[in-house]
Amino acid sequence: MTCAWEEAVRRGDAQALEAMLGAGAPIDAKDQHGQTALMVAAHRGHGEVVSLLVRHGAALDHTAKYSLTALMLAIIAGHPAIVRALAEAGANQAIRGSGLMGFAGKTALDLARARGDAEMVAALEWGRE
Repeated sequence: MTCAWEEAVRRGDAQALEAMLGAGAPIDAKDQHGQTALMVAAHRGHGEVVSLLVRHGAALDHTAKYSLTALMLAIIAGHPAIVRALAEAGANQAIRGSGLMGFAGKTALDLARARGDAEMVAALEWGRE
């Protein structure tokens, strides 16, 4: 991941990212922690960037530390609108976290329930019926 790409993601600058994608920037480039732009944007709550990346085909289910996905990072950081957007885009809810910090064996739904966030739980359960 280039410095310019990473900085634009961290700032939530969808316009800059759109231009970089148009110039051939790799959408699923990883930062020094193995996270993609989608993961960083989801964790930081940058909904416009998440939407842009999803529209351009970003990998929804890439995992990094503790086997967490963008969906799981959005849950951990408390961003229900992003959780709903990623769930509706088809993010895999069966992926289980690993390691320490209470992530081991937990799915996105497990994490949302542990937060006690009814809006996120509903977003994940919607469509499973």
